Amino acid sequence: MAKKPSTAKASSSAKSPESTKPALIREAINAAGGVLLLAPTWVPRAFLTPGRRLKLHPDDIYAYGADRGGIDERWFASTTPAANVGAAWDEGLSYIVHNGEKAFTLREAIRAEKENLIGQDIWRKYERWPVYSKFFDNMGPIPHHMHQSMKQAALVGQQGKPESYYFPPQLNYTGNNFPYTFFGLEPGTQKSDVRRCLENWNRGDNGILNFSKAYRLQPGTGWLVPPCILHAPGSLVTYEPQWGSDVFGMYQSMVEGRYVPWDLLIKDVPTRYHKDLDYLVEQLDWEGNVNPSFKESHYLEPIVSSGGPKAGYEDRWIVYGKVNGEELFSAKELTIQPGTKITVKDNGAYGLIAVQGCGTINGKRLQTPAMIRFSQLTEDEYFVSHGAAKAGVSYDNTGDEPLVILRYFGPGVNPHAPNIGDAKKK
Repeated sequence: MAKKPSTAKASSSAKSPESTKPALIREAINAAGGVLLLAPTWVPRAFLTPGRRLKLHPDDIYAYGADRGGIDERWFASTTPAANVGAAWDEGLSYIVHNGEKAFTLREAIRAEKENLIGQDIWRKYERWPVYSKFFDNMGPIPHHMHQSMKQAALVGQQGKPESYYFPPQLNYTGNNFPYTFFGLEPGTQKSDVRRCLENWNRGDNGILNFSKAYRLQPGTGWLVPPCILHAPGSLVTYEPQWGSDVFGMYQSMVEGRYVPWDLLIKDVPTRYHKDLDYLVEQLDWEGNVNPSFKESHYLEPIVSSGGPKAGYEDRWIVYGKVNGEELFSAKELTIQPGTKITVKDNGAYGLIAVQGCGTINGKRLQTPAMIRFSQLTEDEYFVSHGAAKAGVSYDNTGDEPLVILRYFGPGVNPHAPNIGDAKKK
């Protein structure tokens, strides 16, 4: 649809702040009936190697410049800026498309419309859309790292980051170099072992993976990862509903022969603790990391929520479970067979991405692209307002293959979602 593709280098120096456009925002929301088309949001990572499965044109992988790193992530319904060195003010922020153009950020729209977009409960408690999701896609593994808790992140003016993973089969036609993920630490590991790894940071591979266990990743499954849990994600394309933060600390000094700077360990740590190895070790949730039943406590398999073969569709839970007793985010995978039209009601606002097929959403085109240029607008991503979700959204598969849609929800929206381990009870 839309804009002519561009091959121009993306700017990393723009500093234009958001400016409130309440009349335009209200016009766009009313015109869309609360179902808002979003532009693709591309994010690079300088310390990783892109896996090239996000359908971004090969000529645009380094659209931000080689010095910024290759694009290995696409963010969905995001109001969270990317914490990248050299990033523009809006890197990581989703834009709403209105009249065929990127009109304003989703963050700006939510600030203007508040509960009209995200619901009264979420707005009153958080005064923002506190979650987002992404695809990340790397050729090899990510270094063993953790995300700080709310309390830890608050020390640097940030928020903590629990997260979750789902591996969409549609994008994982190849596993790339290492389709395994290290999680946690082996039972019996001592804090002194991890401290010694940090002491050895500049001596090559610091050996922290010697104290962890790798799990083979299976497309169509996932994991729930609370804060302060070490993990080194493998090379499958990953759909990642998570809290709206970009804090992390790398605990592995070298991955695939590439040095990981110490700065990536301490980037979200108060300055006074930058060389305090004991503090860095104590950041970890020790009991959670050495849990002998780690897989049973974190592994996710899809659970059917509604539909079935006779109904022509199936809606499945793919992300569920609580973090420290709270339901912070959840996600579903909706599969609609050719020729089927359904209305889906949900408990609250959500962001969606189509990963297979074509059709319509409330009469608007929903199309999974084969190839995307960096500046191109697509028709595969939408944000559905609280009111529209509650009223029911109409989906129509007009193609010859299943229409598959991933959608994620904010905190407290699905209190009756399954719990970890419920898949085994089915």
